[in-house]
Amino acid sequence: MAASDDFYLRYYQGHHGKWGHEFIEFEFRPDGRLRYANNSGYKAQSAKDEMITREVFVSQLVLDEVKRIVEDSEVVKEDDNNWPAPDRVGKQELEIIINGQHISFTCTKLGSVLQVQQSKDPEGLRVFYYLVQDLKCLVFSIVSAHFKIQPIQK
Repeated sequence: MAASDDFYLRYYQGHHGKWGHEFIEFEFRPDGRLRYANNSGYKAQSAKDEMITREVFVSQLVLDEVKRIVEDSEVVKEDDNNWPAPDRVGKQELEIIINGQHISFTCTKLGSVLQVQQSKDPEGLRVFYYLVQDLKCLVFSIVSAHFKIQPIQK
């Protein structure tokens, strides 16, 4: 059994507003599939513009690194009971299956570290906030590397 066979991670951040349901979502599956979706209607130029979706398969090393990032963050020790609840601003969800544990967190969209510091659980929310930032950077890098459009040489 590979080290990531019991590892799954899904992140969602979104809201319903002027431009409809806008969101970003990604997941790492145990088979190495990274699924990414981004629906931002405010940049749409026409009705033909659709949601951005990408799927790639990542190596076992990448899955192991994602798992290490999650473990090092110690987010599994946190509890979202005192985090700001989802509201009209939006919501974030993080679901993780790791080492036999299945955890999920839900809170409002966080716009700044100040919002984290002013919460009822600043230490726990800080762990969540920075983990999400790290995961987003990694996912954006992977997707960008796989789908970078090269300019046409004339």
